[in-house]
Amino acid sequence: MTWKIALPMYNVSPRIEGAYEALLLALAGEAGVNAELVRPHDLPSFWRSPELLLSQTCGYPYMTQLRGEVALLATPCFDFHGCEGSDYRSAIVVREGGGIRSLADARGRVAAVNERHSHSGMNALRHAVAPHTRDGRFFASVKWSGSHAASLRLVREGAAAIAAIDSATFGYLALEQPDSLRGLSILQYSAPSPGLPLIAGRAVPDELAAQLRAALLAPSPAVQQLMSALHIDRFEHRADADYERVLLLEAEARAAGYPVLT
Repeated sequence: MTWKIALPMYNVSPRIEGAYEALLLALAGEAGVNAELVRPHDLPSFWRSPELLLSQTCGYPYMTQLRGEVALLATPCFDFHGCEGSDYRSAIVVREGGGIRSLADARGRVAAVNERHSHSGMNALRHAVAPHTRDGRFFASVKWSGSHAASLRLVREGAAAIAAIDSATFGYLALEQPDSLRGLSILQYSAPSPGLPLIAGRAVPDELAAQLRAALLAPSPAVQQLMSALHIDRFEHRADADYERVLLLEAEARAAGYPVLT
């Protein structure tokens, strides 16, 4: 059988994409399996595919859609600001000179958000502004951009006033596309939660999943070199219950009367 593998979450440049693909191939090779690199357009379907060997998801779709259907392998520990161990935060970004000096100043403005099911772009921002809402509203409108890079562009160009950006994505962009951050500043960081986990597909045998996890937690020199190129210090195995933190932030926003980012 030829398994399918993809790590599409942080591919902000050809160099980063190539490094992640090399990491995937190295992990599959160390597990002794045949694997084909793919670049899926429909991630929810890909994550549920019986051919999936190894991929990465966000904590919010994991908790709301994939729990029980995929296996948690390990979570990266990045050396970027806003990341601590395998926890991460969202950088809440505004345009310099845009008149926003606190979250309360963003009331009635436009927010740019990458995806409706993103923890870093949607759930973390909803939680951050929930204490400042009035009658269940905060923003004038929300623009769904399709990616963190697109959200930053909307803020930079003045089409939106604020966005929440995965701190690892922000770190990669600072290295790979520094112009994309020009004229922007970090207002504050969101509450922390476990980072984006690497997952094994539902059809992956337990023994093979254990091999993949071991290759991440105790990497060979070749895998460690690839991790270093990606600013990953190490991987940690996070228990399923750790990701309850993602839903706790959602519950706190709901308790504040803010169930939907508006």
